[in-house]
Amino acid sequence: MEETILGILQETRPESDFLNSKDFICDALLDSFDMVVLISEIQEKFGVVIDGTDVIPENFISVNAIAKLIDSSR
Repeated sequence: MEETILGILQETRPESDFLNSKDFICDALLDSFDMVVLISEIQEKFGVVIDGTDVIPENFISVNAIAKLIDSSR
């Protein structure tokens, strides 16, 4: 799952270094438009629905945080 998430992130922002970031939000690797694209891709690839109440920075700070969000949305 982590490799797929990383692939989605790299497709969304190929110029960003997601591998060396501890916090995608604080490091400004994702903006609000990126989040919309990311959520759409996650929903499509993993067959989940991300609830609007789950769209908070804490759920998108790392690959692990995104994986936990996906797991909780199943």
